[in-house]
Amino acid sequence: MTMTQKTVIVTGAAGGIGAATALLAASRGWAVAVHYRSGREGAQKVVADIVDAGGVAQAFHADMGKEEEVIELFRAVDAALPPLGGLVNNAARVAARAMRLEEMDGDEIDGLMRVNVTGAMIAAREAAARLSTERGGPGGTIVNVSSLAAVHGAPKLYVHYAASKAALDAFTHGFALEVAREGIRVMSVRPGLIDTPIHARAGMAGRIEKVGPRMPMGRAGTPDEVAHAIVWLLSDEASYITGSTLDVGGGA
Repeated sequence: MTMTQKTVIVTGAAGGIGAATALLAASRGWAVAVHYRSGREGAQKVVADIVDAGGVAQAFHADMGKEEEVIELFRAVDAALPPLGGLVNNAARVAARAMRLEEMDGDEIDGLMRVNVTGAMIAAREAAARLSTERGGPGGTIVNVSSLAAVHGAPKLYVHYAASKAALDAFTHGFALEVAREGIRVMSVRPGLIDTPIHARAGMAGRIEKVGPRMPMGRAGTPDEVAHAIVWLLSDEASYITGSTLDVGGGA
């Protein structure tokens, strides 16, 4: 740990895009708060890999669908790691299987929205309270991980997930303008078809092999490819970018 090191919180970092982002951010000098809800072993492995490579990381548990747990997550990070410099809102809930809207009840929709939209907004609020130069903070960056489902709509798969990501994109743009003069940049990254466990969790094992060859580039993307986009946006190399959405979908 150095005197100038800053912390990035990566939510949903026990696997997939979140884990890849945490590992890459650590390699670029960030201290990393590795958040998880149910993937404790995955989060601990990410932390161990970072520490073994000489980095600084710690795992933190929270349910992003519960405001009080999100608030406590930030307090715990404040106490354990260097000052906050960034947030990657990656945690997301998906449907347990492909379904049409007529098959969804209110609990299914509300539960997903609480994590994907409300939880992300609360996390951004807590981050901004610490980053804002108007409140004595150092400035910083918030990257929201959206999805190209926000554009395509995901019909007969998970339209509520697509709607949640469209809401996140709208929030990204509006909040970026709200805090633009407070030293805070806010962006979205929209992954397309990425080879992660999310497809199996949604009851679509084999989707990568089936759909990947039909992508414009002839394959699915990797978590590392998305992580590079996220970590670049966190960096000073992207210092004049805010309110923007970066698609990482291989042309889809």
